[in-house]
Amino acid sequence: MFDLVDVLKKGEKKAPEEKSDISSVLFYQTEQCRSMVKEAYKFEGYLPPTLSENTDALISENVRGANVEIIIVELNQSQNVTQDAERISHLLPNDASVVIVGSEDAISTIRNLKKLGFYYLFWPVNKEEMIDFVKSVWDNRRRANGIGKRRKAKRISIIGSKGGIGTTMITAEVSLLLTEEKHASCIIVDNHYQGGNLDIMLGIEKFEKMEVRPGSLASSLDNTSAQSLLKKRNSMLSVLALTSNDLSAQDLKEYTKSVMDNVAEDANFVIEDFSANAALNFSYSEIVEVSDCLVIAFTPTVASLREAARMKKRITEINDKDSLRMILLLNHVQPEAMSTVSVAEAEQYLEAPIDIKLPYIKKLDSRLLENKRLVTLRGAPSREVRKLASLILGEDGSAKKKGLSFSFGKG
Repeated sequence: MFDLVDVLKKGEKKAPEEKSDISSVLFYQTEQCRSMVKEAYKFEGYLPPTLSENTDALISENVRGANVEIIIVELNQSQNVTQDAERISHLLPNDASVVIVGSEDAISTIRNLKKLGFYYLFWPVNKEEMIDFVKSVWDNRRRANGIGKRRKAKRISIIGSKGGIGTTMITAEVSLLLTEEKHASCIIVDNHYQGGNLDIMLGIEKFEKMEVRPGSLASSLDNTSAQSLLKKRNSMLSVLALTSNDLSAQDLKEYTKSVMDNVAEDANFVIEDFSANAALNFSYSEIVEVSDCLVIAFTPTVASLREAARMKKRITEINDKDSLRMILLLNHVQPEAMSTVSVAEAEQYLEAPIDIKLPYIKKLDSRLLENKRLVTLRGAPSREVRKLASLILGEDGSAKKKGLSFSFGKG
């Protein structure tokens, strides 16, 4: 029997499948990649990504503060995909899923990029393979699965071998340089719970540490409450500085750790100031645990050098992370003529080259009080601070995977 209703139903056109637009950006090195990605999005019916050349300045300009969900970075012209991906990682927001496109055919590349929290797409691909890969990344985001989840900040620990060698100054200088010139967001952790002069080094007026009262439960912290404990130096640099008249240093240490667990995804770098007095509250195991990179600062004196060597030896013994890097920094706090050990003698005693050599600077205290910075000084002071920032970012071509100054590999 003829049924007109069935005929009409069969003749109805199916409504097109709704697609959520993917907020994405491509940083390309070649015209082939740019064209293929654009065509892949068009082929599947998605809005095309924002297209930009792959330069540090343009990456920072296009993603900082923008609501970008997927970032595609072409590294087909890279000589070392892992190294270049690590070098630009501080420019990328932690909450974006990052796809690295490269022609380096190695399992180690995939593994290394996964450790950075990045996806890897081997080139060449066609437009179907490209859009399928993007869709799988997008699906992981919606399900909060895979390596596309929020990445945590890189942890940098700056440790002084003794008091009065400029650990806090070094912390402030490298943090300001990373935020202002390298466009990386940073959180400084002041582990000196009573006193300290981090505010002077950062040029923050009317600064007071945040009081933690008895009964404050670290377990009740969330991202919002943890963020309220940070003091902003600028839009890219915040400081966590806690104090208490009633709680012990151990309690403050645990509370600080809980705060950082809640905000570690909100910055590119967390820089811990372990000046000599502050470091007394921490074991070497605890410092290694919270560190991706360690900077050991010391002066050219016998006592400071011996302590630096002891710290280096102990950290090497307990370290079980292949990725942990160590940087040795020599700071001349007095005229070099007054040094009791030479650079060559220090390197021989440490059994490693010294990465950073900060020269003596006349009237440094008064310059800092006038809000003058080491990077604004001519010559070696500026050069060495910039070199330190580059080493932290992995920009130095001689940096080894297991350590900048030496390998952590066990014999």
